[in-house]
Amino acid sequence: MFIEKYKKNGYVKDMFKSGDIVKVLIPNVINTGYDYRLTESADIGNFVRCTVMNKQYIGVIVGVGDSNLEVSKIKPIIEVCSLGRLSQFDIDWIYKMSDWTLMTPGSVLRLIINVPDAFNPPPIEQLYAFNFDNNAKMTDARLAVFDAFQSNDNDAMSVNDIQNIAHVSLSVVKTMIKTGILIPVEQRVKNNNTFDYKYHDTGTVVLSNEQQSAADIIADALKQNMFSVHLLDGITGSGKTQVYFDSALRAYNAGKSVLLMMPEIALTAQFISRFEKRFGAPPVVWHSNLTAARRREIWRGVANGNIKMVVGTRSALFLPWQNLGLIVIDEEHDTSYKQEDMGNYHARDMAILRAKIANFPVILASATPSIETLHNVALGKYKRLRLMSRFGGAQLPKIETIDMREQRPESYKIDKDSDQETSGNLSPQLCEEISNTLAQHRQVMLFINRRGFAPIVQCKKCGWVAQCPDCSVGMNYHKHIGKLLCHMCGKTVVLPDKCPQCCGEVSMRGVGLEKIQEEVSIKFPNARTALVSSDTIMSREALERLVHKMESGEIDIVIGTQILAKGHHFPNLTLVGVVDADMGLFGTDFRAGEHTFQQLFQVAGRAGRGEFPGRVLLQTYQPEHPVITAICAGNRDEFIASDMESRKNAKMPPYGQLIAVVVEADKETTLKKYCEQLANAAPKLNGGKIMGPIAAQIYQIRNWYRMRFLVAGEAKANLQPIVRDWLNKVKQPANVRVKIDVNPQNFM
Repeated sequence: MFIEKYKKNGYVKDMFKSGDIVKVLIPNVINTGYDYRLTESADIGNFVRCTVMNKQYIGVIVGVGDSNLEVSKIKPIIEVCSLGRLSQFDIDWIYKMSDWTLMTPGSVLRLIINVPDAFNPPPIEQLYAFNFDNNAKMTDARLAVFDAFQSNDNDAMSVNDIQNIAHVSLSVVKTMIKTGILIPVEQRVKNNNTFDYKYHDTGTVVLSNEQQSAADIIADALKQNMFSVHLLDGITGSGKTQVYFDSALRAYNAGKSVLLMMPEIALTAQFISRFEKRFGAPPVVWHSNLTAARRREIWRGVANGNIKMVVGTRSALFLPWQNLGLIVIDEEHDTSYKQEDMGNYHARDMAILRAKIANFPVILASATPSIETLHNVALGKYKRLRLMSRFGGAQLPKIETIDMREQRPESYKIDKDSDQETSGNLSPQLCEEISNTLAQHRQVMLFINRRGFAPIVQCKKCGWVAQCPDCSVGMNYHKHIGKLLCHMCGKTVVLPDKCPQCCGEVSMRGVGLEKIQEEVSIKFPNARTALVSSDTIMSREALERLVHKMESGEIDIVIGTQILAKGHHFPNLTLVGVVDADMGLFGTDFRAGEHTFQQLFQVAGRAGRGEFPGRVLLQTYQPEHPVITAICAGNRDEFIASDMESRKNAKMPPYGQLIAVVVEADKETTLKKYCEQLANAAPKLNGGKIMGPIAAQIYQIRNWYRMRFLVAGEAKANLQPIVRDWLNKVKQPANVRVKIDVNPQNFM
């Protein structure tokens, strides 16, 4: 498809001149490229401005035009853009990613050209600054606006940026302007690159022998300029970060660009401080809460080669990198690397694909590597570098179970002035250990990965259950807002006083972290508590405030979901209690055991990271379950070997391939008719099968109905062309959406 000659360092030189017909890839979901006539010389990889159906786009030249249309019928390019370009490696990556994920090439390109304003002059618009001297009352909404400014280094922001980042209404912003909390400043977005950081080794960190050995092996790979994947497999607190910092600096000093990719939740002030301490300057950070101006500035800086090192989330992979020479993927097992909105792809896998095409190393770092990664280690495709000791001599916490079949939680009174009691969820043993820890002036973490107060609201008389009117899921009661909330679409409704069907008494069943906080506040009335979930921590800045309170000793007991599981270092935290360790063990996902192990292992790693030893207590009704026993015994490798054997027998990934085809429609009749047509057109697979259609586990989301097919095949089966040809046989109605997910992580 592409012209291969004249390549040098991934670029093709002086390929086309004015008047030549070229193929241009446009960043939209349907196209595979259109022919245009050049009005000036250009090369493959140049960004160009052109029109499709009278709408302007920024596209990329990917090859020679092949439509065979008359020249007079071919539109001219508006202009060849001078900002950056994509290498031949990048273009090859776009098409190979398209082949693997079954996204169109235009959809992949849209992930790269996700800041089209980068090619336009800075817009003129009114900007506002946060007035820190204003003493107005700080509501939750105003605090969210404050956090939006903090996440952008307090740069002036437009009204649109404030709304989009803080997730507040226009009326909130207008009121803050009226009251002087926000004050008008300059009217033009800055057009200069303020990220002109120069990095060097400050000499503040001395690697241990174990760390240095791993760093030296990666250094050799960097010198060779060859593709390789290194798994940095180290227990929590072993100093994996400092090892890949060493590698990042070596690549940077060699003139290469470097991407340090991590889950958004791990982009903490602690990490940024460690980066600046090691490199002498702060990182350029790319995440979802940047202003339009800052996104534009970073995108342009990467495209023109001024920015050579970025710390970012999965979308940072799609920046227009120049001479990319190293990608580090921290917490490589984390499920947030799987994108399920704008196309389905796994950022870890696509990063490795990019590195393989462009011939440079990748580092995967994790205390609990994914089974897919460990399988590639076993096959010899990846090299494993192990870190077995906690840095600074800290000891791993002791992990024990509490058998809830024997340790029945004690009931408690909701109100001291009332005789009404409710069942507890904290065992006597856990309560005793909490008391002992507080008496020693140390901190406690209670973990339960379930938001809200109660997950089930039900009538005791007729059995009615509160369900979302737009989704086929039950609504959760959230006490802090006093409403029922749908965790799928975010819809809220008032909690009914009586059953809407029979007027019977409405009860709440199950337990969420708000219920745990209620129990803690009654059983430990003098303890200072904090609640941490996506409902209470709306930004990284809000999380930083909580981290600061933990570090300064202002919190005794922190109660939270998986937000607390990663990346945080609390030296005085010595007790971790997992309220419901069984929660994730019995789902329909074949990865349930792996994910539960990873999550509990990460949570356990928060204890005992300072000078005092840590202890972890897992409340469970299944203390003999292999996942639980493996965590307590520290037998990670034995558990993984067992889980891998089970997957091998079932031919599940990585020993088999799965492709989910999810069909959605706004009418059930349309959905069923189209799925029936697909079922009738389904091909017979050699060594595989197409299963379905069946109703998706969550059949309705936001009033769209959903059905699923599952395509299963052997590990080496090339299923993608089969699925593409199958779907092309049946015309897709206008009011139907088809989502293809290769090796799905989510089976909802």
